[in-house]
Amino acid sequence: MPAAAPRLPRGSIPLAAFVAVSIALLFAFAPAWRGAEAKAGALSLDAPLPDRVPPGVVLRVGDPATKWIVQHEGWDEALPFRIQWAEITGGPDTTEAFHAGALDVGFGANVPPIHADWAGIPVRIVAFRQFAEPSHPAAWVFGIAPRSGIRTLADLKGKRIAFSPSQVQAQVVLETLRALHISTKDVTLVELPSSIGGDVYTNALASGEVDAAPLGAGLVAERYVSKFGERGARLLAHPAFRDDGGAIYVPETVLADPGKAAALRLYVQLWGRAQAWANAHPEELAEGYYAKVRGLPIADARLQVNALGPVGIPHDWGDATRFQQAAIDILAPQTGRPTFDAARLFDPRFETIAADGAKGDRG
Repeated sequence: MPAAAPRLPRGSIPLAAFVAVSIALLFAFAPAWRGAEAKAGALSLDAPLPDRVPPGVVLRVGDPATKWIVQHEGWDEALPFRIQWAEITGGPDTTEAFHAGALDVGFGANVPPIHADWAGIPVRIVAFRQFAEPSHPAAWVFGIAPRSGIRTLADLKGKRIAFSPSQVQAQVVLETLRALHISTKDVTLVELPSSIGGDVYTNALASGEVDAAPLGAGLVAERYVSKFGERGARLLAHPAFRDDGGAIYVPETVLADPGKAAALRLYVQLWGRAQAWANAHPEELAEGYYAKVRGLPIADARLQVNALGPVGIPHDWGDATRFQQAAIDILAPQTGRPTFDAARLFDPRFETIAADGAKGDRG
């Protein structure tokens, strides 16, 4: 991997050190996950999913937006198990929560499940989504630092680019460089996680510590140019490739628990229903969740909802598997990890469940 830039944004050195230590510990203890013996009564990963949830089952779920929809509609009241919601989002936080045994179900972009596998935490994707229309604007854009000298993406050559190997932003960077025929040897990848400790990427751009960084195409990108545009900050669209995968994924240890597996089958169906509800009620989602819960001005809330959806949930995972394989194949050489068959990330028993749930609630 190219050498990191010599300086990081103010406050990022202890942050980066914390993340580095956390990820190192994940890899250090990976054999404990891979080599753990199956407990008595554990459910095989190729056994049919149980259809009965025993009393007392609790699923610990990190998906705040779905939490709001489910509670807003009161759907959780009829469930034969309890959901313990966690305010956990983003790949690094979810992976660490899985490692600590503090979370059963996580939601994130397409790269965190891949990184979890590389970290020695076997996970399975049980639901997958992308934008309903391939023509939807991309989920990520490049933020360009003031005085960086970058006018077009071709100017990225020789520049410093924020890079987080465990997140989808890394795939966006590498796909962009490949499309432009720019070698990673011709740029400096500044390893910096984007979702821990605040607005790290935009701060790094504004302070001139990096020249370019992938930013979420909704509120994050718009706030960046609104705040720093007069100083020369700008946005550039990346080349044409899809960057919009999102997944519900769980540790294999959760699937080995018959009670949790039965509850998860119902939760995945409920999650699909919640995605359909969000598609059908964008204004209610903007006002109720992003404005009232997250505290955004209503204009910003609407911007974020429009940037994130509407989404589609496939009945068939063929395209999703190919999407994940492309991510594995481009990330593996750059991060020094082995490539593997993306099919092993998916639990085929769940393939149609979320889509069936979405069809059950159209508005």
